[in-house]
Amino acid sequence: MNQLTGACIIGQSGGPTSVINASAQGVIQTALREGCITRVLGAAHGIKGVLDDKLYDMGQEDMAELDLLQYTPSSALGSCRYKLADPDLDDTDYKRILEVFKKYNVRYFFYNGGNDSMDTCNKISKYMQKMGYECRVMGVPKTIDNDLNGTDHCPGFGSAAKYIATSCAEVWQDAHVYDTGTVTVIEIMGRHAGWLAGSSALASRIGCGPDLVYLPEVDFDMDEFIASVREIYERTGKCMVAVSEGIHYADGRFVSEAETSATDGFGHAQLGGLAAMLANEIKERIGAKVRGIELSLLQRCGSHLSSKTDLEEAFLAGKTAVEAAVAGQTDKMVAFECDRSNGYSCVPVLQPLDIVANIEKKVPRAWINDAGNGLTDAFIDFVLPLVQGEPDTPRENALPRFARLKKVLTTDM
Repeated sequence: MNQLTGACIIGQSGGPTSVINASAQGVIQTALREGCITRVLGAAHGIKGVLDDKLYDMGQEDMAELDLLQYTPSSALGSCRYKLADPDLDDTDYKRILEVFKKYNVRYFFYNGGNDSMDTCNKISKYMQKMGYECRVMGVPKTIDNDLNGTDHCPGFGSAAKYIATSCAEVWQDAHVYDTGTVTVIEIMGRHAGWLAGSSALASRIGCGPDLVYLPEVDFDMDEFIASVREIYERTGKCMVAVSEGIHYADGRFVSEAETSATDGFGHAQLGGLAAMLANEIKERIGAKVRGIELSLLQRCGSHLSSKTDLEEAFLAGKTAVEAAVAGQTDKMVAFECDRSNGYSCVPVLQPLDIVANIEKKVPRAWINDAGNGLTDAFIDFVLPLVQGEPDTPRENALPRFARLKKVLTTDM
């Protein structure tokens, strides 16, 4: 294997998670130790930082602060939602990326993100190959949605699942304080895949989970929904519902009344307001007291409820990406192969970017009950190992101590 010597760039893209920085830490600290990597650069706001030549010299950071990335939520380098054009139609951005790569002799590129980020990674990799510029490109997975193809699960999901299950259990306790009838609707992220909303069912294992769970994998019927809520409410005086923001009718229309014409950089509809909309429908048709709750950003930045398993696997993904690239691998994404037959084990493997980019992995229909309003034990058994363990988060004045990066720009040196 021909050793490739040069700088590397690490960028983060898409929606953040509570453990995405653990992956960045895995990349940065591993790359700093590799002799063939001459410089470790962090892209400010993902690929936009490369296009704008706004790069941080990660070698200027204090190692103790880099250690704290493991416990710091959100994307420390900054994120973006920027869609690269098809290079056969418009190669403007690609020419600029190649120009910046050549300027800093970048020979390793690591991109930390989800489906759309893997698409970006794949396009850059193929363009560099086409242009004959040797650069090893590796995707480092992250997404709370858990919808990346080619991997058992994705870093970020376990911690979000833990936050959601815990929050639902806590809401359940609160909703059962009074002897008056109440219905609670909890809206959870997930546009096309229901892994997150399904995670609310984990609370059932401790006796305080939702009565009904609705995922995008099953068409939604408002009349059936009202009938199910009514039956549980009239029988027990309470009903708690967990719904994915992306539930839709049989014709494909999102149920959320807050769906707008606005989209993100990749053309995805911006959703929200579903809990309030369903709460109003229940109030009008059943007459019950209803509370709508939207977990919103809390489920992806709640590092105080992160999973130690998730943190360790996130770091492993970043570390593996660098080691594989230095060993000669390129055009791949780090994925996980797991065994749950005798306890839980997880090993990193590499998957071609081609089979990952822009393919969404859904919750298997067999893991959803026949009525389409709850999860089976198979789903819970899949997710439970991913939420295990409590990280020993450093504290300052009883509050979490997050990383404080200097972010020294390469132009500042």
